[in-house]
Amino acid sequence: MKLLVLGSGAGGGFPLWNCHCRLCSAWRRGELDASARTQSSIAISQDGLPGEGWLLINASPDLPQQIRDTRELQPGHAGDVPIRAVMLLDSRLHHVAGLLSLRESRELEVYATPLVFEDLTADLPLLHVLESYCRVRWRMLPIAGDRRSAAFEIPGFPALRFAVVAVPARTPRHARPRSEAAGECIALQVQDVRTGGRLFLSPAMAGVGEAELACMREADCVVVDGSFWTEHGLQEAGVGNLSASEKGHLPQRSHGERPGMIDALRASGAARKVLTHIHHSNPILDRGGAQHRELAEQGIEVAHDGMVIEL
Repeated sequence: MKLLVLGSGAGGGFPLWNCHCRLCSAWRRGELDASARTQSSIAISQDGLPGEGWLLINASPDLPQQIRDTRELQPGHAGDVPIRAVMLLDSRLHHVAGLLSLRESRELEVYATPLVFEDLTADLPLLHVLESYCRVRWRMLPIAGDRRSAAFEIPGFPALRFAVVAVPARTPRHARPRSEAAGECIALQVQDVRTGGRLFLSPAMAGVGEAELACMREADCVVVDGSFWTEHGLQEAGVGNLSASEKGHLPQRSHGERPGMIDALRASGAARKVLTHIHHSNPILDRGGAQHRELAEQGIEVAHDGMVIEL
């Protein structure tokens, strides 16, 4: 199994176009040891060999640039398009807006939960717009009501076994309030039946409870939410008033009695631990900073655009 990190930034990427925070400003002046990041998206293939198909996880608004920068996702000599399907783990704007960039497709396979499908046909009707350009096939991921997990296969990926599980999340701004949130946000589990390698992928998580930790402990590689360093990172950076919890993310550092993502990753025991979906104010972006060094000492990697993971 091969993963390509197409984009490793949170909404807006890094540097944010209209932000003058310490990190964004230092990067523009060439004074920060950090790389620019497009918005969060990942592609998965069995082996990444020429002619193989790729599953796109979330459709970033930066998708056209990400495809231009990724040879494996570009059309072959016969015009064959390597992206076989798209899986949406939530309906956050920066995870779904890139669907419109795929409108030239003849047919688009979209895997999503009923709640995400509802969002994209009602409050943010991207799928209706897409259907004016190409045929859209919705493949339901049956996370709803009391059902919190589901296993399934995807045609064209015979060596990979897929499962999704509900994880805590915040309702997107564009979505109507709801009492039942099962399927609001899901994590993806993938197993390569040839190597036995297991992946747990969740770019947006509001918390890690026993259920989520149990899934992480089954994985050889865990790729999870790296949005914020502390609970009040936005206030500390001078770019907002909401806390990490209010934004729907678990920060890396613990807050009071609540363990942070570093604690969860340490408890997971995974051989490879990676943070992605990194907010532009998060000091882990600075490769020369104390926070980045602390993660390295814990064996935790910071994802970057173009990162390759093989299991």
